[in-house]
Amino acid sequence: MLSKSTPNRFSSLALLLPLVLGSACQSNSKTDSAAASEASTTAPADSASRKYLAEPLVKEIYTADPSAHVFNGRIYIYPSHDIETGMPENDNGDHFAMRDYHILSMDSIGGKVTDHGVALDTKDIPWAGRQLWAPDAAFKNGTYYLYFPLKDKQDIFRIGVATSKSPTGPFKAEPKPMAGSLSIDPAVFTDTDGKTYMYMGGIWGGQLQRWRTGTYNGSNPKEQEPAANEPSVGPRVARLADDMKQFAEPVREVKIVDKDGKVLLSGDNNRRFFEGAWMHKYNDQYYFTYSTGDTHFLAYATGTSPYGPFTYQGTFMNPVEGWTTHHSIVEVNGKWYIFYHDTELSGKTWLRNVKVTELKRGADGSIALINP
Repeated sequence: MLSKSTPNRFSSLALLLPLVLGSACQSNSKTDSAAASEASTTAPADSASRKYLAEPLVKEIYTADPSAHVFNGRIYIYPSHDIETGMPENDNGDHFAMRDYHILSMDSIGGKVTDHGVALDTKDIPWAGRQLWAPDAAFKNGTYYLYFPLKDKQDIFRIGVATSKSPTGPFKAEPKPMAGSLSIDPAVFTDTDGKTYMYMGGIWGGQLQRWRTGTYNGSNPKEQEPAANEPSVGPRVARLADDMKQFAEPVREVKIVDKDGKVLLSGDNNRRFFEGAWMHKYNDQYYFTYSTGDTHFLAYATGTSPYGPFTYQGTFMNPVEGWTTHHSIVEVNGKWYIFYHDTELSGKTWLRNVKVTELKRGADGSIALINP
């Protein structure tokens, strides 16, 4: 969900403009723009795609990192709740000091959005330190589960879980974080066979690179980030137990590879994983989507197993206004939609607003490029 700070989207776009326009800026095996073009040959023209873009879903509060789900025929959105703290920006994202969650819902895309108020607050989480970042939710056996990243009292990000009998809460947090959990951005996916998996992780401020050895390393000045020519740090995945409150197996690393089966390198920042994982399934293919962070793209990779490996396919959303890019993808009444955020309301990268637009695909299942 979080990353290093930059003044705004436009200063970073000055570096990205040649890439977006299709120059010969090289990644390890091909240009990112070429890869995006291959995966997006059926993308509508910019003027046509813009008609699908929505206004901010709510304007009374700032929301970000939306995880959308359809429960009992209604759309529920589980976002972060951005607030103004007055803290200066820094590379660890300390200025993203959110303290609670508000859950949104609507009966249809474009319908009236309801803010259901505070569903969970850090003061009600026994192990809480600070920074309640991007959540996700799931439903099983009559219970709704809210998964959230939060720094513990030692300032280490863990994943917690809270439960409710209502999709809008209020949620009651478990007394301890999930054993074996780490980093940020939990994304929960239930497969067609009923098995449920959690994906998690984000580098830089999300601390994922500190877990490269399997044990948290907070003392190394370089925070264990690999060199540019080394394999990139992959997100983590584990299947959830039947009670949905713990992992049924050890957490493992997800591999994102190029067309030759080689893991993307750390310096390949137009394609490598940064944060904001999401998983959905379409025509028996697993689509692992994520943010490239400091290059501000949403990218996707596909595979035949929820564990991966996933083969990089291309970019499917160009940079939004603001630094961070975080999304979810959900099917509603036979159409697919992407929920995401930008900074239209505030112009400040830490005060964001959630939006939704239609997700289009080619006949081969490729995701069309979105120009927000």
